[in-house]
Amino acid sequence: MPLLDSFDVVVIGGGHAGAEAARVAARGGARVALVTMIRDAIGRMSCNPAIGGLAKGHLVKEIDALGGLMGEATDAAGIQFKVLNRSKGPAVQGPRAQCDRDLYAAAVQRILAAEPNLTIIETTVSRIAYEGNRVSAVILGDGARIDTTAVIVTTGTFLRALMHSGEAKVVGGRFGEPSSDGLSDSLRAAGLSLGRLKTGTPPRVLASSVDYSRLDLAPGDAVPRPFSILTDTIALPQVSCWTTYTGAEAHDVIRRNLDRAPMFSGQIKATGPRYCPSIEDKVVRFADKERHLVFVEPEGLEHPWLYLNGVSTSLPADVQDAVVRSMPGFERASIARYGYAVEYDFVNPQQLTPSLEARSVEGLFLAGQINGTSGYEEAAAQGLLAGINALQLVRGREPVILPRDLAYAGVMIDDLVTLGTEEPYRMFTSRAEYRLLLGCDSVYERLTSMADALGIVDEERLRRVTSRLQRTAAAREAIEGAELRPDRETLAWLLPLGVSIAGPTTVAGLLARPELDADALFRHCGTTGQLAHLAEIRGRLADEELEGVVNRARYSGYIEKQEREARNLRDDDSLKIPPGFHFERPGLSTEVIEKLKRVQPASLGQAARIPGMTPAAVAVLRINLRYELRSASGAGRGA
Repeated sequence: MPLLDSFDVVVIGGGHAGAEAARVAARGGARVALVTMIRDAIGRMSCNPAIGGLAKGHLVKEIDALGGLMGEATDAAGIQFKVLNRSKGPAVQGPRAQCDRDLYAAAVQRILAAEPNLTIIETTVSRIAYEGNRVSAVILGDGARIDTTAVIVTTGTFLRALMHSGEAKVVGGRFGEPSSDGLSDSLRAAGLSLGRLKTGTPPRVLASSVDYSRLDLAPGDAVPRPFSILTDTIALPQVSCWTTYTGAEAHDVIRRNLDRAPMFSGQIKATGPRYCPSIEDKVVRFADKERHLVFVEPEGLEHPWLYLNGVSTSLPADVQDAVVRSMPGFERASIARYGYAVEYDFVNPQQLTPSLEARSVEGLFLAGQINGTSGYEEAAAQGLLAGINALQLVRGREPVILPRDLAYAGVMIDDLVTLGTEEPYRMFTSRAEYRLLLGCDSVYERLTSMADALGIVDEERLRRVTSRLQRTAAAREAIEGAELRPDRETLAWLLPLGVSIAGPTTVAGLLARPELDADALFRHCGTTGQLAHLAEIRGRLADEELEGVVNRARYSGYIEKQEREARNLRDDDSLKIPPGFHFERPGLSTEVIEKLKRVQPASLGQAARIPGMTPAAVAVLRINLRYELRSASGAGRGA
């Protein structure tokens, strides 16, 4: 077969995972080919036109801190920005942006086009070639061969994909786009077992056919907060979303037509997302609920369609018409594209190492929905880490593994490769044991120095991060050093703030009081010469930077406790389990041995997180690991 070219890394698929993987590997100096079926579909938002949300927004910020592109593209396309859960604690707040879907894809494509080491090839991939237990090449649909050291498979929902709408079935992974069938056989040839999952999308409605007077307004924040540190201001006009709801009429229509719903008729046998169920699934699972909230979201500034978030469905077209037209404001609605479900192949992620490389084949990396996840943000974070580790493989260096106490992306990947998944995995803040350490306000402090050491961060991003960290460090030092004593003058000064002190404290101590408005305190500092410098320092901080300073003061005791717990976790994670380690040890049950052999944990910490691993089993494993490490060290000295 003819040799088309050779590349260090070949990325298969141009979705959110593929875009991040290709860009970061190219930025690190590797020659990268991004192979995609439709060039103009790179970065396309298959489902909802939004980025971020609870926990997902944290992932986007982590991607930005590591030099990824999702935050940049979101800021370039964002038409509504909102911090969710703002009334709750900082650990569970989530930045979100409604996007213009066309502008988002254009931004991703523009960013990729600027990478000199990246070549985009518009074609299909028929299979992956192996030599022994290593990747050797990618074979294209026309038979041409691309030799490579590493392949990153980011095929999303396109592997042996089948779309369902009522009784109708169409081969394809997205409306109007074909399925990718040969790659599933290539993955099986690599010794990987595959399963089937299902996702879905709601109908899109013509915006001109909706009565907005019957909808409730859902505005964004007055001052948009960008995702990327590279963004100074949001340039696009900001718009509102709306809400409506399904009611008894819609639910009755759905119940009468469940026999025509692929998920209930037996037509679809794959498992769908637990946390983003279809409207027919909601009606069955939550039969006592009289209504379900629907978010009405514009698909763009000039786009003629509205996205009905909360009405994902694969019911027949006539049923969708009836359901949509039963909702307030949609009585005369015209559906521009009907909702549908997609069944697709995925790989059990327990067959991967924490670097997202297949255990059975060197150089084969998987990222995104192929690993059983759902969501743009989860896919992008995996793509970024897979791209980094493919780059490290090409360089001949150790893989990069993000600990659970350092990043939500680390939590997600550890969950996937340790626990596996039988349904589409979605990131939640509750999945992280140390979420006080993983706030959006500290993301650059935690991750950017690592990215800089890897050579994947541009100079402007690094300059901005360095400046930010200097400002926040100076602010923390200033508030911790600003002493207050309970004398008459100080107590009178504190009176307008509604607080008092009984003993000596600092401004940081005052900020630890949750009832005190931090901005009001800093403004008030400007009224006295002794503390006027604090008002000036506040003026130099962005709102997110101020929140980080305040959160550190307010939750310092809890943060320090989690840092101590995380250090203990790091001790177990640093105790590596060497390849080929034999788990058949006295004191370990047959069940535990089987689980260890199936997961092949890379460290004692990962082993401890396998369901069914008892403290006693972890202790036995720790003793045996340390014994073997001492023996190996002694043998090395003897040699």
